[in-house]
Amino acid sequence: MQQHPFGLLSNGTYIGRVWRPGIGPSVVHLRDGQVWDITCREVPTVAALFEERDIQSVLTSITGDLVCSLKELEQSSLEANCSPDHLHLLAPCDLQAIKAAGVTFAKSMIERVIEERAAGDFTRAAEIREHVSEIIGGSLKDIEPGSKQSEQVKKVLEAEGLWSQYLEVGIGPDAEVFTKAQPLSAVGSYAQVGLHPVSKWNNPEPEIVLAVSSKGAIRGAALGNDVNLRDVEGRSALLLGKAKDNNASAAIGPFIRVFDDAFTLDDVKQADIRLSIEGTDGFVLEENCAMSEISRSPESIVSQSIGPHHQYPDGMMLYLGSMFAPIKDRDTPGQGFTHKLDDTVTVSTSSLGELRNRVSLSTECPAWTFGARALMKNLAERQLL
Repeated sequence: MQQHPFGLLSNGTYIGRVWRPGIGPSVVHLRDGQVWDITCREVPTVAALFEERDIQSVLTSITGDLVCSLKELEQSSLEANCSPDHLHLLAPCDLQAIKAAGVTFAKSMIERVIEERAAGDFTRAAEIREHVSEIIGGSLKDIEPGSKQSEQVKKVLEAEGLWSQYLEVGIGPDAEVFTKAQPLSAVGSYAQVGLHPVSKWNNPEPEIVLAVSSKGAIRGAALGNDVNLRDVEGRSALLLGKAKDNNASAAIGPFIRVFDDAFTLDDVKQADIRLSIEGTDGFVLEENCAMSEISRSPESIVSQSIGPHHQYPDGMMLYLGSMFAPIKDRDTPGQGFTHKLDDTVTVSTSSLGELRNRVSLSTECPAWTFGARALMKNLAERQLL
């Protein structure tokens, strides 16, 4: 099957956003390797499109304007870091809330316990990992959260003095769902991703991100990098906001692939996510994350996030969590992985393409200045509202 730039397949229904010089942010639809601007009164935003009952019919009814080829967009997006007013790819969501689920894989549950017990000190990670893994390493896999079995495991771990708030949300009845970033603040493929300068122990989290309507319907999926500061969250879970929500710390892209006959939620559940990290120091790390190992179904996470108890009028983008455990030593033996500036991080799957970003400090990434007020003003000036 033919593959396009950004690692995309030729048979998908892909929706995204691009910055058009002199125009502003535009909703785009990929057609035969070409990028078409479909922004109009009916579809002024991606959030509005995902509220439509029949997305395919809406896409068919809009002629749109040809912007460029996908290859040209990829090249222009690479050049945008030098000139932000270049035509370039944006994150494919706009007004949607950006939420994230945590501790949804057994492997990541153990790492969160390690962070907690290390209190943010990465030099203690190897010692704690050996002790914790020895006791609970294989006991969390295949446990249904909130089940009687999970209650029994909790009693055993409490007796061992190993119960943790992370295990509570990992195998307990309630999922951890938090606000990852503000609407319109996510960055797209080829943009820089940001680390808060106070962090010395951090990592990417390669994930699938669901596009969910205001009614709770899952309409499609994209790739995400939930940039994580292990030392900050490890000092206190109450610092989750500082660990997760910083300038350019949420990457989503390259496009949202809309569910259709060729791509469904079942494909998401069986996806293999590939992570590649390449450092300018010659360091290379590659790992795979099998979505089939997730402890909570995507539907259950969505239902805990949106419903009669909590509404999102503009829909939401929901990171599903990661099993990536960055334990490969980069420098000092036993201290595991942490980012270095200018690392290139690539998150990919065969069905969703490639999300590629370069690591920088949040203070050095382009500042987020185009918010909801700016978007409404822009659309009004274009007579799209």
